[in-house]
Amino acid sequence: MKRSAESLNELDPALMSPEEAALAEAHRAADEKVALWRRIARLAIIAVPLLIFIPLAGALVAFFGGIPLARRAYRIYYEPRLRARFIDEEVAKRVNSSVRIERETLEGEHARSLERLSASIAHEIRNPITAAKSLVQQMGEDPVSGENVEYARVALEELGRVERSIAHLLRYAREEAMRPELTPLTDVFDSAIETFRDRAIRERVEITKQYDSEAIVEGDPEKLRRVAINLLNNAMDALAEESVGHPCIRVSMGENLAGTEVWVRVVDNGPGMEIEDRAQIFEPFYTSKPDGTGLGLPITRKLVEAHRGSIEISDPEPGEKGTTFVLTFPKAAAVSGSRRSSSEGEARL
Repeated sequence: MKRSAESLNELDPALMSPEEAALAEAHRAADEKVALWRRIARLAIIAVPLLIFIPLAGALVAFFGGIPLARRAYRIYYEPRLRARFIDEEVAKRVNSSVRIERETLEGEHARSLERLSASIAHEIRNPITAAKSLVQQMGEDPVSGENVEYARVALEELGRVERSIAHLLRYAREEAMRPELTPLTDVFDSAIETFRDRAIRERVEITKQYDSEAIVEGDPEKLRRVAINLLNNAMDALAEESVGHPCIRVSMGENLAGTEVWVRVVDNGPGMEIEDRAQIFEPFYTSKPDGTGLGLPITRKLVEAHRGSIEISDPEPGEKGTTFVLTFPKAAAVSGSRRSSSEGEARL
């Protein structure tokens, strides 16, 4: 052990492992304590006989010799504990302050989000109700007017818009139970594409697919299908907004190089989105459609995040227009594990 301590003293501290550094520090502390008690013993050997035979001289020797020893004992035994205590108190104070500031920041952001959402809800619901109320009042003022049928139709449309907004809002706010199972996203998007077959034929939209993987995830098939339908519906609406020579939607999917995630891209060659629209498109009630509720994409993002995934809008390729939505999900653990086991088995063979 002595040889080990000497060899540690010769080492550069920067080259020591944590265990070696701890051992060197323990040896240093022990050496300091041994040296202190050695000096105390020497003082005692001198001071005790003097106290017996020459009390005044013994007291002076004990007093002036004991002061530096007392300072040294304080530095060795008590100062480290006091320092550690002060450090712990300061760390706790700073951590509590940081947590408090972070909590206040989050509460402020939450309050602002609620304010924006409340304002959006009020705007989305109040306007059509006001319009319907005005129309009904006009019908009441002149019950036999020939325009009452048209007034009634418009009023019902406005109230239907309110009903749709409330239904979407309830769906957005509700925490729905998940029924996860191993789900190939290829099947999910094939089913969603089939839903739009008639509309695609009618509007002459070509929908192409490129699947480099089954993209198997652990998720709720019905909720994932809702995600696919929302994205395809957005793409179809975008293509209907502007005349495009050859309107098309491309759906592609695959896996990342590590085989831990699956991705899906839904690309249309429509007019694309303005930067300010892209920044707010996932905010509740934000919409550029005259008859939209502004909750389709927020619900989509909520469903994606419930599957531990992410959704974002990617920049179009150079020289191209349109919108690209990119979904990313964790690959199903059972599938990843079976693939790894298969690869290991092949390697052993």
